[in-house]
Amino acid sequence: MLIIIGVVKVESVAEVEKARAGITAMVKASNAEPGCILYAFSQDLGDPTIIRITEKWKDQAALDAHFATPHMATFIAGLADVKIDGMTTKLYDASNERPVRG
Repeated sequence: MLIIIGVVKVESVAEVEKARAGITAMVKASNAEPGCILYAFSQDLGDPTIIRITEKWKDQAALDAHFATPHMATFIAGLADVKIDGMTTKLYDASNERPVRG
């Protein structure tokens, strides 16, 4: 399983609102893809100009197919008008998943 964790910092909350419809469509379409286990965006409660991205994919083939989808191209094009101050994404290869015990 592959896990992607991303952080996007935008200029203002208004920029989040500009991106909201595109994010909503992207999340819905991505979660319907074969090999997608989870695809989610969330707004940071401590800093509403930060958007967090969490993705889980069955394997590299599923992720590669995701990057080639029309909805990915539409989403990227839609971000052209959003003022992004910075973005980081990290890919993790997880061979084992289990509950966290406290």
